[in-house]
Amino acid sequence: MEPLANKIRPVDLSNFVGQKHLVGEGKPLKQAIENRYLFSFILWGPPGVGKTTLARIYAKSLEADYYELSAVSAGKEDIRKIITNDEFQISNGKPKILFLDEIHRFNKAQQDFLLPFVERGELYLIGATTENPSFEVIAPLLSRTRVFVLNELNENEMAIIIKRALGGIFARISHQEESISKEASDWLIKMANGDARQALTMIDACVQLYGKIDMDSLKQTLQSKHLRYDKAGEEHYNTISAFIKSMRASQPDTALYYLARMVEAGEDPLFIARRMVIFASEDIGLAQPTALVVANAVFRACETIGYPECAINLAHGVAYLSQAKKDRSAYAAYLSAAGDVKERGNLPVPLKIRNAPTKLMKDLGYGKAYEKYPDSNNDDNSNNNYLPEELKGKKYLT
Repeated sequence: MEPLANKIRPVDLSNFVGQKHLVGEGKPLKQAIENRYLFSFILWGPPGVGKTTLARIYAKSLEADYYELSAVSAGKEDIRKIITNDEFQISNGKPKILFLDEIHRFNKAQQDFLLPFVERGELYLIGATTENPSFEVIAPLLSRTRVFVLNELNENEMAIIIKRALGGIFARISHQEESISKEASDWLIKMANGDARQALTMIDACVQLYGKIDMDSLKQTLQSKHLRYDKAGEEHYNTISAFIKSMRASQPDTALYYLARMVEAGEDPLFIARRMVIFASEDIGLAQPTALVVANAVFRACETIGYPECAINLAHGVAYLSQAKKDRSAYAAYLSAAGDVKERGNLPVPLKIRNAPTKLMKDLGYGKAYEKYPDSNNDDNSNNNYLPEELKGKKYLT
């Protein structure tokens, strides 16, 4: 049976929901589609926000020969077939567009192989990734593509998609009225957390398992084995979330269990290690500064050793980070400072700590009375006295 997500997938922008910064009036992807502008690009964003749908709409607008591959299972030969085999030859001068899902899982050698075809225009590439492409895509390939960032769908956008899905699904449930309770709809939106595919999978599974859609059947479906592990989908993010929360709660055994689940499922070790580096500063921070050193060492080990042995390095790092003392004060202080920057803009830097490379600047008071090596015990040289006037006395790090 065809998945619900495919059944209701939009075929043009008129029915596409979300990503207004890319497909709204005058925005880059809308312009490219309307003007039939041919180029390579990468769609970077969380799962279930429209990456595949946008790729298909774009290719259709250019009447291109369109191919889809997943970097998880594809290799060089799959690329070569698209370029050279008779069955994949260009027909009537049509351009070839390759949609490469999870492009971050293509290794350097595979990306190097792909590069010349993109350079020569034999193949136009649309890459899709949930990972930062600046980390995962080689620089020469990245320089020949544009990167578009997609956002999680907001609650209103999710509600539109769910309503559309229910309109189709209720036709298969003769005994249920074409509506569900607001409580069930709100629960579904919150559960999906901006991922339309997750919401649609839940609806589809709920109908298959229970023949109806209500609060109880939705909750039962969530616990069902019917929703299996998917490295590229919601379970991928559920597991990494449980992994981080277990380390945060100083539960090494639990964290090691979720680590093992990811490793045994073939999760990218650098994906895991990168989150450990973030965790070392975000959650451990000043309580044990060496945690960042350990996390970086684990990342480097995964980078140079790879599976299966780097699982040992990951386990070592997880045990260390889980048992380390926790202190989020540096991270909280930064968020507070960033909040002031966003709210108040770039406030004037006090004259006494401005750079004064010229006599005129010195005469105007730039750098006046600043001590090159101020005494940290001197109140006059405290950090607060160097803040802009509007923030005098503000404390971020507590």
